[in-house]
Amino acid sequence: MDYQARTLIFMGMFGSGKTEISLNIAQHFARKGERTVVVDVDTVSPYFRSRDLMAVFEEKGIKIVAPEGALAHADLPIITPQVFGYLENPEYRVVLDVGGNDDGAVVLSSLSTRLQKTECSTFYVLNFYRPFNDTVENAVSHVLRLEEKSRMKIDFLVNNSNMGFETTQEHVFKGEAFVTEVSKRTSIPVAFTALMEGISGRDGAYPRFHIMKYLKNSWEVEND
Repeated sequence: MDYQARTLIFMGMFGSGKTEISLNIAQHFARKGERTVVVDVDTVSPYFRSRDLMAVFEEKGIKIVAPEGALAHADLPIITPQVFGYLENPEYRVVLDVGGNDDGAVVLSSLSTRLQKTECSTFYVLNFYRPFNDTVENAVSHVLRLEEKSRMKIDFLVNNSNMGFETTQEHVFKGEAFVTEVSKRTSIPVAFTALMEGISGRDGAYPRFHIMKYLKNSWEVEND
């Protein structure tokens, strides 16, 4: 799981799991001794935001940059001034957690002139078992629309097809078949399949990246 790009951008529709993957990718680099920062510019849901884990990840040596105070849970495409500093600092590996809706595309578009594209890779995360990506046609449509609106090329697809803790190998393989079709239609290669802790890692079509679950689902938050 070694990518040469200093800045890795993870996009995906609501429920795709791109925030979990962003956090796990950041931890992967931090374990290798790299100075790592997660930039949270997701505007979709306050239940799934990496910004709520700032203290936890500070202990792991990972900085999470996001709006704070009254703006912490605003559904607005806000970019804090710190973001530009980290993007331009060659000492940091930067992981951007970006929403997959039009607001996410607006955020990326506003950053596109500041990103050094030769050092940047963009990943689109797909979960076949969630809305918006339940058909190849829908997924392809979202990918192409976000590329156009964000003015950023999507370099890789990521298969994160899962049913939570009920996920089986069959779910994973069906997800891989789905992402393969999206890849054929868009000519975008698949980087890896994400497997949540506890899911068997039997060989499949793509490299496996095992992830920990850090974020609570909405029903878990409501029952705290």
